[in-house]
Amino acid sequence: MKTFLHPLAEVFGFRVDDRSARARRYRSHRLCPFNNKVPNCTKDKAKNPLGVCSILQSGKPVITCPVRFRDEWIITDDAASFFFGEGVSWSSLTEVRLNDANGKSAGNIDVVLVAYDKQGKVTDFGALEIQAVYISGNVREPFEYYMKDPDANALMDWTAQPNYPRPDFLSSSRKRLAPQLLFKGGILHSWCKKMAVAINKSFFDTLPALKPVKKQDADIAWFIYDLELVIDGENERYQLKKLDVVYTEFQSALLSITTAVPGSVDDFVKLLQERLDDQLETPPSNKTLDKPF
Repeated sequence: MKTFLHPLAEVFGFRVDDRSARARRYRSHRLCPFNNKVPNCTKDKAKNPLGVCSILQSGKPVITCPVRFRDEWIITDDAASFFFGEGVSWSSLTEVRLNDANGKSAGNIDVVLVAYDKQGKVTDFGALEIQAVYISGNVREPFEYYMKDPDANALMDWTAQPNYPRPDFLSSSRKRLAPQLLFKGGILHSWCKKMAVAINKSFFDTLPALKPVKKQDADIAWFIYDLELVIDGENERYQLKKLDVVYTEFQSALLSITTAVPGSVDDFVKLLQERLDDQLETPPSNKTLDKPF
């Protein structure tokens, strides 16, 4: 396995060192091979998309684009196995708006799986949320540099550059996952509808421990995926693979994810004392104060 000294795992769906005609075409035309809403990549900017599907952390890819999870649509097959029974006809709808009781948007559901009868009437549904990872640092700079000459820059050394991009798991859980469970998940739970979450293993591993339950007792199914390196002709590529599924109740999962693990109160008091000592030791300003009227 090659060791890369830069953060780019996949660009426009292919490893950066893939020189196949297909990979070159996708890079040249800024295309997306993972069932985006249009053929082109639209991440960040439609005219100048940030075509990074995943970045490297300790040599392993971490998915940073939610569309990357649509590879072969295996996530919908997995979610359907949780939502519906055997033999049920179903279809999937993407980006479905969810409103609260006041008609205000609680956000869009990434994918809604809809079960229907022989007349095409909706009989049931479930919500699938896709959890990619935020990036800290600047990933556009190495991406733009790579795209200037992919052949020459596939093995570039970016380690000395400032703002080296890394996955930001904490922000991903606090700013994306927790609010989605709280608002969208809360509405779905009140309707007694199930929810599935597609999540990268490296992200799931950073979450607080979730209390598992049996499938039949679950409100949420956490489908855990990773990118597996496979041989494709003369090249290597990453393939989405399900590693595990964890079933939980809604309330216990929400409580685990939204409750901060408290640190030591003694450490906080120590910090307060240090700040207070610094304040008391600071000499008063020499500035002459205006006399009161």
